[in-house]
This record gives sequence, C-alpha cells and structure tokens, in this order.
Amino acid sequence: MAAPDPQVVDLRSDTVTRPPPAMRRAMAEAVVGDDTLGDDPTVRELEAEVAALLGKERALFFPSGVMANQTALAVQGRWGSEVVVEGGAHIFHFEEGAAAALKGLQLRAVHTDDGVLRPEHLDAAVRPVSPYLPRTSLVCVENTHLASGGRVVSPEDLDALGRAAAARGLPVHMDGARLWHAAAATGRDTVDFTRSVDTVMVCLSKGLGAPVGSMLAGPADVMDEAWRVRRRFGGGLRQSGVLAAAGLYALREHRSGLSDDHRRARELAAALDAVPGISALNPETNVVMADLDPEVVSTGDFLGFLESHRILMLEFGPGRVRGVLHRDVDSSRMSRLLQVLSECARSGFPA
Repeated sequence: MAAPDPQVVDLRSDTVTRPPPAMRRAMAEAVVGDDTLGDDPTVRELEAEVAALLGKERALFFPSGVMANQTALAVQGRWGSEVVVEGGAHIFHFEEGAAAALKGLQLRAVHTDDGVLRPEHLDAAVRPVSPYLPRTSLVCVENTHLASGGRVVSPEDLDALGRAAAARGLPVHMDGARLWHAAAATGRDTVDFTRSVDTVMVCLSKGLGAPVGSMLAGPADVMDEAWRVRRRFGGGLRQSGVLAAAGLYALREHRSGLSDDHRRARELAAALDAVPGISALNPETNVVMADLDPEVVSTGDFLGFLESHRILMLEFGPGRVRGVLHRDVDSSRMSRLLQVLSECARSGFPA
C-alpha cells in the first residue's frame, strides 16, 4: 500500500490524524491484560485519569464516540420516552437513528440560533404531563457544537441548563467529542464544563490524535450499568491497553497543541472570507464553516478546485463547506493552503 501523500492538506475532519512515532512506541510497549475480565492495567490507568480530568467517579473506554453516546442514552433514557436535544446535534443527525433502533427513544429536537440549549428551550420542549403525550427522560447537549462551527457552550450556560433539568428530575448527558477544544479555547478547566452534567463522552481520536477511542464518564452506579450495555453493544475488548496507551499519550502530550489548531482555523477562515463568493463564519475552536454564493461558485466546483491542489474539505449542507484543523496540518501545509486561497482571492476561480 502506498504511503499517504505528504503534500495533501486533509481538512475533512480531525479524525484523519496518524499516530506519531512516539505514540506508536507507547502502543507497542503497553502493558496489557484482558479488559473484559477487568485486568488490563493500561485501560484502568486511562479510565482513572479521564475520570479525574472530568470530575466524575468512573470512566469507561469505548471503541467510538457513537457507542459511548448511545450507551449513555440507553442507560439513562426510558424506553418509549423523549430525549431533548439541540436541533443541530450530532446525536440527532449523524448517529444513524441509533437511539430509536437500540433503545426505543424518540429525539425531540429544539432548534436554536447558536447551538446552545438554555432553560427556556427546555421549558418549550418538555411536554406537559398527559396520558397522551410522550414523557421526557433525558437532556443531551453537545460541546463544542459542531453544526454551528465548533461553538463553545459555556460553563455558565451548562450550569443554568443543569439546574433547569434537575428541577424536572431529568439527567443531562454531554456529547463532549471536542470538549478538550472548549477548555483550550476558554482557558477553563474541563471540570467547569462537566460539573452540571450527569454523564459526559469525550473523544481521544479527534483533536488529540489517538487512532481510536472515546470515553464515557459519570457516577459509579451509572457506569456499572454502562459497562453491561457496552458489552451488549459489542464493545467488550480484550488487550485494549494497546489502544488505551495511545489515548494516554494523546491526553498527556497533545492537549497543549489544541490552541495551535484554533489559531490556524482563524487564519483559514480569514483566507476563505477573502475569496469572492465565500463567507466564512468566525471560528471559536478548530472548525471552520464557509458559505458559498452559488452565483459565483458551486460547492462541487469549489471542492474540486481545492482537490486539484491536494486540499480536501467536505460539503456540510447546501452551499456550505467545512474544514477542520488538527495536529497533522503543520506549518508547511498551512502555508501552502493559505497560498492557494490567496491566489484564488486575487485571480478568482478558473473558468
């Protein structure tokens, strides 16, 4: 198999990163056991470290964020009830209807202007008590909020939502796939974001650059049940310390570099915004969304133009493209990316 082209600037997602040599060494040298039997020491170390970082009693290692999210819904949601989510949420749009298919949960989407669920949205979404209406069993938030361009949901907004949910006896789950970015962008501790939610999922395979893995954290009794659901979903692993070692390395070595992704995202947004027919949202973290004027250039033509220069981005809805910065977009790749966009801003798109 051919090695990846070192000149490609791959902005399709922050999941495309490849483990650096030091991470591969950590994986090769990991002390392992059988995790389903509970004796993989590297997994235990990772779980303890993440639980402490998130201020929760216990954390579990999962193969994917979708499995971790759906386990949280399965454990905390009641069959046949509704889960309140923001209308652009990943759980609503990009998890294959798993809540309904796996647990009989109905997602009630609340559309907001900025991707942030607030108490007033909960007031409107939770149905009145009636024998004819679904009951609400859970609230889900996403941080950072991908569909609104990687927007940070502040600890203060989360605290307010948590209080409103608790007053109704509702647990709150956070899809924190890019929570590390929220903390890096604000300079706040991760516990500030998690103190008002019952469970939280965080990814190791996005901005942190591990090859695989997510974590679900929460109260010990909830995680005990989550362990059973994870196994039921096919997530019981054996010598998974090989993967957990990559997660530990990523946590310890790569979090400090997330602010570089944010800086480069701002540079990318400015370069896109300078191109005629393109309007970029101002990024808060590492996600850049840009809207295209169809009278100037179509989404397909723009993505094709970029690909001809070995730059990869994704369509994210009609007339919108997405680029996500990550640790594999180094200074040389960033310079070439900005040069291509600068030339496009001066000369326009080729006929």
